[in-house]
Amino acid sequence: MGTYGYAAPEYVMTGHLTSKSDVYSFGVVLLEMLTGRRSMDKNRPNGEHNLVEWARPHLGDKRRFFRILDPRLEGHFSIKGALKAAQLAAQCLCRDPKARPRMSEVVETLKPLPNLNDMARSSYYFQTMQSDRSRSSNITAKNGIRVQAGYVTRNGQPMRSLSSLNGPQASPFHQHPPSPKPKAKEP
Repeated sequence: MGTYGYAAPEYVMTGHLTSKSDVYSFGVVLLEMLTGRRSMDKNRPNGEHNLVEWARPHLGDKRRFFRILDPRLEGHFSIKGALKAAQLAAQCLCRDPKARPRMSEVVETLKPLPNLNDMARSSYYFQTMQSDRSRSSNITAKNGIRVQAGYVTRNGQPMRSLSSLNGPQASPFHQHPPSPKPKAKEP
């Protein structure tokens, strides 16, 4: 039986393994390397438990893809290499096994990637993305509570976080009457 999160959909449905099933599993591993996430993570928010389903919509869009890259890479990667790896992951993760590349094609696609020198940390696009990511955005929710969106780590994994800017007073459940001010002594 295949490992949940790595098993190709057709294997889950039929129980038959093929070389294209292995290609799918490799696509999951490649996606884990790009995003820094596990294939299945119940500690993630709803909609992000399954890495493939969460990442699939981002793989074909350059702007959206860079948002899901592992922030711990800190720009130490080739932009072209990351994009080619993302395209390859998308091909490996095709729902139709016939549309997936052969493993020999996967190897040929990966071979030139270490030689690419267009490092992200020196690109204007990546620096803009990093400043957007590091500059936490202030959000005012419908209830008027201001929150700050940012990134924190849990068990070494980067996670999006929301925190209140108004402190405990932001919640109607933590409302306390103001403390009485001490009276000043008269001279």
